[in-house]
Amino acid sequence: MPYFPVIGLEVHCQLATKTKLFCGCEIEVNTEPNKRVCPGCLGLPGTLPVPNKEAVKLAIKLGLALNCEIDTHALWTRKNYFYPDLPKGYQITQTGAIPAHDHPICKKGYIEITSENGEKKRIGINRIHIEEDAGKLVHDFSPENSHFDANRCGTPLCEIVTEPDIRSPEDAVLVLQKIKQILEYTGVSNANMENGNMRCDGNISIRKSEDAPFGTRAEIKNLNSFSNLQKALEAEMALQAVTLDSGKEVEQCTKRYDANHNKTIVIRSKEDSHDYKYFPDPDLLRLVIDKSLIDSIRKSLPELPDLRRSRFESDFGLNAYDAQVLTADKEISDWFDLASKTCKNPKLLANWVTSELMRELKEMEGGISTLKFKAEDLAEMVNLIENNTISGKIGKTVFAEMLATGKDPNTIIKEKGLVQITDTAAIEAIVRKAIEENPGQWQEFKSGKAQLRGFFVGQIMKNSGGKANPSIVNRMLDELI
Repeated sequence: MPYFPVIGLEVHCQLATKTKLFCGCEIEVNTEPNKRVCPGCLGLPGTLPVPNKEAVKLAIKLGLALNCEIDTHALWTRKNYFYPDLPKGYQITQTGAIPAHDHPICKKGYIEITSENGEKKRIGINRIHIEEDAGKLVHDFSPENSHFDANRCGTPLCEIVTEPDIRSPEDAVLVLQKIKQILEYTGVSNANMENGNMRCDGNISIRKSEDAPFGTRAEIKNLNSFSNLQKALEAEMALQAVTLDSGKEVEQCTKRYDANHNKTIVIRSKEDSHDYKYFPDPDLLRLVIDKSLIDSIRKSLPELPDLRRSRFESDFGLNAYDAQVLTADKEISDWFDLASKTCKNPKLLANWVTSELMRELKEMEGGISTLKFKAEDLAEMVNLIENNTISGKIGKTVFAEMLATGKDPNTIIKEKGLVQITDTAAIEAIVRKAIEENPGQWQEFKSGKAQLRGFFVGQIMKNSGGKANPSIVNRMLDELI
């Protein structure tokens, strides 16, 4: 029988600060083990935590971008259970087992997604809280021993917890993509899933109808790609369906996803909040936040993806799909926005970016930042097409040369003699030559065989080295019939 999924996400992102959450140790990736540590990182007795103001400001910025309420008296708590990679034996976070102790910095927000069928959906954000990261266990040196690297201990994280409002694995991917976008646009986090700056846990249960009570959920930990999130949720949904169909009950547990075998595997039975023995951290006062700070952060918010997409549609006449493609990645979106400022035809520019440029970027390591030419160069090339200096076909030659050399389009056109022929007398001579060389086809074309137009245009463009203006060529063929 069919089942209906209920899904919620817990997204962890590393905040883009220079130092750790409660000490002055610098955050440095890919460095030698245990290089960026101090007595606080190592949990030595007598050390006291001091909150990182920049981390707090970034968390507030994220909360405002996700339409959250900001708690001006957030509470630091301790989450206690055995951490083999966190020397203190507890994690400083903002979660409490009872309402009086549960004061995350952000709560009651939402984001909006648009499903593939065009339906807009609002997904609630239950909370965003700040917490410190654990260290890293390394198992590569020998099968018998694990080694501990404390460099990551104390790195500031935000955990974004959605409401269980998601109703399909596909929508879960859209939610995660939207959160990643907002993290990048606001600069709160690098949000690089491959490097571990962002990771996601998926919670899923199933029920027999859309108005039935929620089922027993499973939490799938540390999903580091959009495809793995969707596949893991689909695999767990199928497993729960088989379990219920066989008359058994789904057990609440924490799992991991095995991508090689496309299945979820139990790690441990799921703990409840009382298992963590939460209590307010005695070394930290409440995080009192002045409302003027919140207002100043609100005013500093950049243009977010939804607003930019709407602007691209209204100002440049782009369709919804192209605007969505151009705003999906912040670097590409910023690049296009810069190019559009000097381009006479932003809609044509968008076509070049979404087709030619983005196809090339898929093959380039480092993305758009590694391009040899500037955004203004592509805008100038589009302007040259727009004013008939070159044709679209010549534009592809110029674009390829820009990619290879980084030269500006005017230099390339001058060096290669690629200026489009617009002189009607010169084009007429080329057209008549094509007719003389193909008299049989010309008679058929004159008699009504319209498909031969493409043949003659091709011959004329070949004889002109691709430089003849196509609109003049077509007009002249019509005049000579």
